Amino acid sequence: MKSIQIKKQWIINGFFSLMFILTLGACNDDKGKDMAHLSVLMTDAPGVYNSVMIDVIGVEVTGNGGALYMMNTNNDIYDLLDFTNGLNTLIATGDLEPGTISQIRLILGSNNSVTIDGTVYQLSTPSAEQSGLKIQVHQTLEPGVSYSILLDFDANQSIVAKGNGEYQLKPVIRTIDIAISGSIQGHVTTAGVIAAISVTSDGITFYTSLNNSNGDFLVAGLPAGVYNITVTPPLPLLPVTLTGKTVVVGASTNIGEITF
Repeated sequence: MKSIQIKKQWIINGFFSLMFILTLGACNDDKGKDMAHLSVLMTDAPGVYNSVMIDVIGVEVTGNGGALYMMNTNNDIYDLLDFTNGLNTLIATGDLEPGTISQIRLILGSNNSVTIDGTVYQLSTPSAEQSGLKIQVHQTLEPGVSYSILLDFDANQSIVAKGNGEYQLKPVIRTIDIAISGSIQGHVTTAGVIAAISVTSDGITFYTSLNNSNGDFLVAGLPAGVYNITVTPPLPLLPVTLTGKTVVVGASTNIGEITF
């Protein structure tokens, strides 16, 4: 009996990690062009379990001033071991205002389990079911910039043997913040102009349009590089072209005012 307990404890002291890749970008339509777009993906590292089933039913982000953003979640029970060796799966998407994210809340259902030596053990998750798993973060989001936030579960501390043959999920999570793109923004001073904006680097062109009253525009989700920007108004006004504008990952390049 003692040897069985030691074996189980050794297995529980094994390691798996869970990473949620939160990719943030901005929409290019008029309503959402200054918003950040959030995609949540899930991956895992190899572990010693037969399976680790996580019942994801919601993802919520706390933004500026305590604003809450409930993501559109792909509710499902995920086996983390299906997403090892670089594989991942999309679990949620949504839009949020640029600014500072202070908290991510992962909401789990009741169908969580771990399989050890072919035996399935239910994982109780009282905090996740009642108020969600709250992960404190401090990430400032620039308009139109894409980011990744990785939430890394440590199974050594996350899965706890209760001593009565039951197991509890008490997640210990670290965050890893990564910016993965940049953006270009500017302002047209000529009132009432509807203009087309194109930005080109290495033969690849990205487009957006200016159709708002304040004259601001933003081209989001740009890879790092040097860009030429052309702002084209309707005739008889002539296009304006700016060259050699550098975009870096994690920042928004402001090209200033444009007058026709």
